[in-house]
Parts: sequence; C-alpha cells; structure tokens
Amino acid sequence: MKQLGFLVLFFAMFACQNKVDSDQKMDMIKYIDRKSGEIHTENVPNQGMLNWLYGAGSGKLALHLLFKRKLVSSMGGWYMNTQQSAKRIPGFIAEHNIDITEFQDADTFKTFNQFFYRKLKANVRPIGEHLVSPADGKILVFPTLNDVQTFFIKGSEFTLERFLQNPELTKKYSDGSMAIVRLAPPDYHRYHFPASGIASESTKINGYYYSVSPLALRGSLEIFCENKREYSTLATKEYGDILIMDVGATMVGSIFQTYSPGLVKKGDEKGYFAFGGSTLVLLFEKGKIRFDKDLLTNTQKGMETTIHMGEDIGLN
Repeated sequence: MKQLGFLVLFFAMFACQNKVDSDQKMDMIKYIDRKSGEIHTENVPNQGMLNWLYGAGSGKLALHLLFKRKLVSSMGGWYMNTQQSAKRIPGFIAEHNIDITEFQDADTFKTFNQFFYRKLKANVRPIGEHLVSPADGKILVFPTLNDVQTFFIKGSEFTLERFLQNPELTKKYSDGSMAIVRLAPPDYHRYHFPASGIASESTKINGYYYSVSPLALRGSLEIFCENKREYSTLATKEYGDILIMDVGATMVGSIFQTYSPGLVKKGDEKGYFAFGGSTLVLLFEKGKIRFDKDLLTNTQKGMETTIHMGEDIGLN
C-alpha cells in the first residue's frame, strides 16, 4: 500500500510540474513587509503543484482522491523524520534565505522535521506590550466576520458553525473579530500564546489535509472548515476570551500541543506543527480588540503583512 501511494504521489508531482509552467507565472502571492512597507513576492515551495491541484481539473481530481487524505501527509511526515531527509536542509535554508543563527542547535539537526520545528534562541523574538502575534508568518485581520466574507472569493461558504462545531462558541464569537496568521513552510513553526491568561485544554476536530496557501484559499475559505484542527480558549483580563485554532494542512504530519492547561504567560510556547504549511486563527469577542492600523489597512488592500512572534498586533 505504501509503495502504491508513493508511486501515485510522485507521478502526480511529476505531472503537475509539467502541466502548470504558464500558471506559475500568473499566480503569485504578494505581501507587504511590515518593517519596510514594501511589496514582495513570496517564494512558494511546490507552487506548480498547488496551481495544478487547486486550478486544473485533473489536479482537483487528484486532490479529492489522494492529496487531502491522511495517507499522503503521513507518508510525507514519515520521510521528513528519516535521516535521508536531512540532506534537504542546506538547500532549503539557502533558497528561502533563513537566518539559522536565530535558532538553537542549528548544526545538530538529524532530520528535516527536527529542522522544521526548530526552537528559537532566548530573546530573539522580543515580546510586545499589547496583544502579540502567536507565530511568525503573514497576517490578515478582520474587525468583524462580515469583513471576512468580502475578502475571500467565496467567503460566504465559511461559517463559524462549521468551523467551530460548537453552538455555544459560535454564538459567543459570531459578532467578534478574527486574525489569521499563515505559516509558510520556511517559517518558524512553533506557536505561542498572544496574551497572558488561563488556557483551556485543547479540543480536536478531525478533518482533511487541504493546503492553506493563498493559492488554495483564493478558491474558498471553506478549507478552514474542512481541515484537521484543534482549538483552545485563553481567558484574559484585557482581551476577553480568545479562541486559538491551530489548523493543519497538506503534508502537516501532526499538530503537537506542548503547553499545560492553566495559567500561561504571553509568549509562552503553546505547540508546534510538523512539516508543512499551517495556520493559526484567533477569534475575539465583540469589542475586545482593536487591530493595529497598518494591519487593517493592508488587509483592506487585499494584502497579507509579515509578522513575527511577539510583535504587537492590537489593543483592547
């Protein structure tokens, strides 16, 4: 079974690489660098495959038959835990210009996954004064869920009821705000608490393994309601009860929670993702958060903004 899965996977990868060369030139992910204000183009790993899977008819067929299944992500996770995978590390660092000096034990990674969920050195990410980003990545912020509906092409398919699968929580956050932090494969993949408070236990929601790349989300935000995910709530004095949803995706082998329920401090580690692109979704009760102006402006322009764990993103 594994041998068959590998054959199908590599055939699909080969096919999509040779079918979407023209699409690669068309579908580019633009974002705004928060420090400089400049617009950049993201270097997307396997962009050809994503264009094929979420754009071409044959790709969508392969997506529904194979790529969204646990089998493919499990195979990818298995390979990324082998010593053979470590050979990919130097090239990946060079291709994506990763500053490896920020991380602990940078010269001792024995597998790609060890590198992928690497730990930061102490004090590399200063923790801000207000509500902070829980992760490195690119962020979108929405003062109301109505703003979410207008941002995505088919945003109306996204409902809190499907996303949360909990009537009480749906009612609690239905008039609230949302922040989406997207972690691309080159990003630091541990995530942290955005504020101090009391953290609940984590609740798991089973699902598929669709990509959370903008190349996929342009089709529908409904992907967030389909993917495997876990959520917990953080009871805070300043920002009310924050719901933190950890969303897995294609090639994410697992979501690991490293925190203990109870009192936590802002910036404490909450967990990490194994190999793949991933997303954190933060939900706020109505009137509990005012997002920073630059993040709001950029989102209204249809652009993500680069963010680092610990950077301020809003006030109460």
